[in-house]
Amino acid sequence: MFPIIPAKSAAADSGNSEGIFLGGEAPVTGETNLVSDTGVMASTVAAVGTARVRCAGVEYGGDKGLFGFGYSGAPSHVQTSVSNKVSNTGVVASDIALVGTARSSLAGCSYGGDKGIFGYGHSGVYESLTNLASNTGVIATDTTGVGTLRVALAACEYGEDKGMFGFGSTGGPSGASNLINKVSNTGVVASDTAGVGTGRYYVAACSYGGDKGIFGFGTSGTGGEQSTTNLVSNAGVVATDTAGVGSGRSSVGATQYGGDKGIFGFGYYNPPGYWSVTNLVSNTGVAASDTAGVGTAKQGAKACSFN
Repeated sequence: MFPIIPAKSAAADSGNSEGIFLGGEAPVTGETNLVSDTGVMASTVAAVGTARVRCAGVEYGGDKGLFGFGYSGAPSHVQTSVSNKVSNTGVVASDIALVGTARSSLAGCSYGGDKGIFGYGHSGVYESLTNLASNTGVIATDTTGVGTLRVALAACEYGEDKGMFGFGSTGGPSGASNLINKVSNTGVVASDTAGVGTGRYYVAACSYGGDKGIFGFGTSGTGGEQSTTNLVSNAGVVATDTAGVGSGRSSVGATQYGGDKGIFGFGYYNPPGYWSVTNLVSNTGVAASDTAGVGTAKQGAKACSFN
């Protein structure tokens, strides 16, 4: 007799089924767009909480999401440290006041199977500090940073319970980086590892295939906006560039969906400016060509998964 495999078990589903994009600039907004378990982007849902751009999102508790930090819009134009929880049905809660350094252009991912980590960013100066998020969605105070100070990087999970920060800007027109910093299954960030592939910033990343990751898009500065991707193995090895498909752009968001697939969404390219297109990622890490966008064209929207 065959064993009964319960819903959401590792054998049946290697990750969360749905995704959510929050915030962005067009101008700065707090609106959201849900992503179904088949990768279909839903229409825009009105904002709950502080409108902001370039925050970060992580999964926590196995089936929920959490957005934190970011840059608020006019008239204040300040870095924030608020967070918003996302239920396992995709409902965004009102603001929670945070502890820790307010900043934007940071990155976040899950680790340890049910916890999250926010790291790096811009607080007025470049940062390398991190903040851990518990399996109940509580964000901790600052942990002293490890590695090179940088902004506009991305992060993804790999190997089922580990994470990775990668790419970003170390400052100036020649500051596009391909450095990576691995995150252990206990949330400890490792020192810099020399990267491979084209250095770039305003990049996005998500998991795919259950235990692997992908970095994609961004700008190399002098080389302009990119559609290049770099795959991450389940041992945390970043591969060389894969030639991009779809529209090159920066300030993109990304999340997993369908248990083992991913999606990149929104972004900026000049001209024509803000985009609402998406690019799906298969469970083998292949990024598809553009899908016409749904919702507001914008840059700097960030994403996480749930359910």
